[in-house]
Amino acid sequence: MSQAMQTQLQTMLALQDQINTLVNDDWRAQNFPWYRAIWVESAELLEHYGWKWWKKQQPELDQVKLELVDIWHFGLSLELQRGVPEQVAKQMQAELKAGQCAAGDFRENLEKFTLNTLASKQFDLAGFAQLLADVEMAFDELYRRYVGKNVLNRFRQDNGYKDGSYVKNWQGREDNEHLAEIAADLDTGADDYSEQLYSALQSRYRETTAATS
Repeated sequence: MSQAMQTQLQTMLALQDQINTLVNDDWRAQNFPWYRAIWVESAELLEHYGWKWWKKQQPELDQVKLELVDIWHFGLSLELQRGVPEQVAKQMQAELKAGQCAAGDFRENLEKFTLNTLASKQFDLAGFAQLLADVEMAFDELYRRYVGKNVLNRFRQDNGYKDGSYVKNWQGREDNEHLAEIAADLDTGADDYSEQLYSALQSRYRETTAATS
């Protein structure tokens, strides 16, 4: 595991702490059942991967990866209950390393991951690493997708998502499409990647709202 991965873990943990605090400034004390959210997301994930033996199904891999990112959000929240990002990142790095292995049966591994999560009410990091391997999702891709989703969540909250005043569609496209277009022009390895992404998204949104006001 590289120093780059350690930095990425710290960045994602810090971003998750920020978005959780934005929603509830005392979120740690609330003891939210993050493990339950992971369980529900796992069921949605399996629907996208396919499990029905009585009909032809092809895994919707992009949707599968999006669901894995959603699970990662809840997993990071559980990990943050153990301490500050710098400390937690080191523990996570070791557990992810232990979970590194060859691709296997995704459905069976997802069930094991979910069972472990429900039994322990904690995040099965080794099991999650196995799921990434099963769908050939590199950690760099997880980082890129997570930061994008986190920035979008924060952007929505800052622009009226909670009170219902935010509109997802502008300039004829959904906000996630704008985000993907902006992200394609940025360096994901930059230390301030998330700040650049947020700033560019905010600038484009303000230009749009100014033009229509």
